[in-house]
Amino acid sequence: MIGWNAFALLAAITTAPPAVPPSPEQVMAIPAELRQQLQEQVVHGANASDKRLQLLVELVFQPRHPETPSLQYDTAATLTVAETWAQQRANCLSFTLLFVALAREAGLEAHMQEVGQVVGWYQEQGVIYNAGHVNVGLRVDGRRATLDLDQNVLYDRRGPQPISDQRALAHFYNNRGAELMAAHDGEGARAHLRMALQMDPHFAPAWNNLGVLETRAGDLDAAARALDNALQEDPMLASALSNTSALYHRIGREQQAARLAMRLQRVHARDPFYQFMQGVTAERRGDYAQAVVAYRHAIRLYGSAHQFHFGLARAYFLEGDNRRAMREMARARELGGTDPVRAVYQSKLDSLRRISARHASR
Repeated sequence: MIGWNAFALLAAITTAPPAVPPSPEQVMAIPAELRQQLQEQVVHGANASDKRLQLLVELVFQPRHPETPSLQYDTAATLTVAETWAQQRANCLSFTLLFVALAREAGLEAHMQEVGQVVGWYQEQGVIYNAGHVNVGLRVDGRRATLDLDQNVLYDRRGPQPISDQRALAHFYNNRGAELMAAHDGEGARAHLRMALQMDPHFAPAWNNLGVLETRAGDLDAAARALDNALQEDPMLASALSNTSALYHRIGREQQAARLAMRLQRVHARDPFYQFMQGVTAERRGDYAQAVVAYRHAIRLYGSAHQFHFGLARAYFLEGDNRRAMREMARARELGGTDPVRAVYQSKLDSLRRISARHASR
């Protein structure tokens, strides 16, 4: 028989304490071993900025030992600089924090950059629509450059914009807060989201996540205040519009819920990435006519994205319209930019032409 004290001891063992946010200094701290490597391989390796940048890229990406992998991309790895280096995995934010910290230590001019929205292409043609992305901005010998760990993303039309370290740290604490909320650590999530808002009180995504957390905790008044703050900071934030509309409907504020739902529809109608994802969803369920409509809508909003033209080419091909499929594939090739991308589209275009020629000869 287990007594009360034994039950209390068991609860203490099995219930982890809430996660405590690291300080901003802890997030950005460079481990002593890494700092020494940076000095030996980068700072002492070259005086010229462009050469130092090259050596820094080699330090970050080259495997430490032949039997260990190099830095790996992991969408879930929201890590401090020290954790990123120790674990050799990073998402776009962790990589940006690591590289900017090291670049500055090496005397290079580096800053964080933010992209409002991206679409990413991952394993086996998986497509991810992501609101929020960060990367590294550099200035070397008067030239500006961008360094991004994830090469499989399409930026929104504004592209990367410089942000302060405070806002980059707000991204860090917000990401961790969302991860802890998904892991059912409500107190840890709340502490991280509060820290995000301490870094940047105007950071709408953190207000939105705090609203979701308070909704799950049952404090609907606190949830409404947080979500109202999110929309005050960014009236067109789709996630906040959706969450606030749902909350207002739940607490009986039907007219306000309906107004926000209509605003969300207008936001979606003007969002090429949302329209593109509607096309992807329709294509996967076999509704190629609807996929054509959605892809064409996306192209009207963002005509220079070669990925959108490729999607429309696929939908036309699956509908049996090879002529239009070839036209869109040719357009995708023209917009593809780099030689490898253009070569892929050229190969697919050649295949379409062979298929069309066979059909014409029958």
